[in-house]
Amino acid sequence: MKVIIFGATGTIGKHLIKQGLDEGHRITAFARAPEKLFLEHPNLSRITGDVLNRDSVAAAIPGHDAVIVVLGAGIKGNVRSKGTLNIINAMQTHNIQRLICQSTLGAGDSRKNLNFFWKYIMFAGLLRKAYADHQLQEHYVRASGLDWTIVRPGAFTNGQRTGEYRHGFPASDKSTLLKVSRPDVAEFLLKQISDLKYLHSSPGLSY
Repeated sequence: MKVIIFGATGTIGKHLIKQGLDEGHRITAFARAPEKLFLEHPNLSRITGDVLNRDSVAAAIPGHDAVIVVLGAGIKGNVRSKGTLNIINAMQTHNIQRLICQSTLGAGDSRKNLNFFWKYIMFAGLLRKAYADHQLQEHYVRASGLDWTIVRPGAFTNGQRTGEYRHGFPASDKSTLLKVSRPDVAEFLLKQISDLKYLHSSPGLSY
């Protein structure tokens, strides 16, 4: 399939590109500085653009079968939600339906999965703006009318790709480790392109 990745030069995006190409997809990497991708492949295209610029996003969307959003902004707010809204508007305009969006474990009803540290120290303190940004991002995705899936991974680790992780666990589950490796996150995101098990759902993802 032809897939465009927003946030392509981020820590998840780079794994998405490599794995997607290995699986035979045609990948478009959208980023402010796609030259940071030190990878050459006949099925890899690069688009230089700003996700906060509606015209830039709208010009990149046509011709793709699926969109994966892995936007990051550190502890800052607004980039994820505003960028995702621009992506949604462009998808609606150009009739592109499949949207996979990476959010965070703890957003929405998955807040119940968190322990005290993540609830009250991280998301209520240090990462407060980023958390609010993810919440608004999810709101836009749910209201989009698109064929969406929101993936909520735990804290990223630098571990290897294992293919062994838990997903779709209930909000009442307190037994996960609240962490998952970046390559495993990328693997699960890519699976959602063709697997519609979690269509219009928000599965958590963790070890």
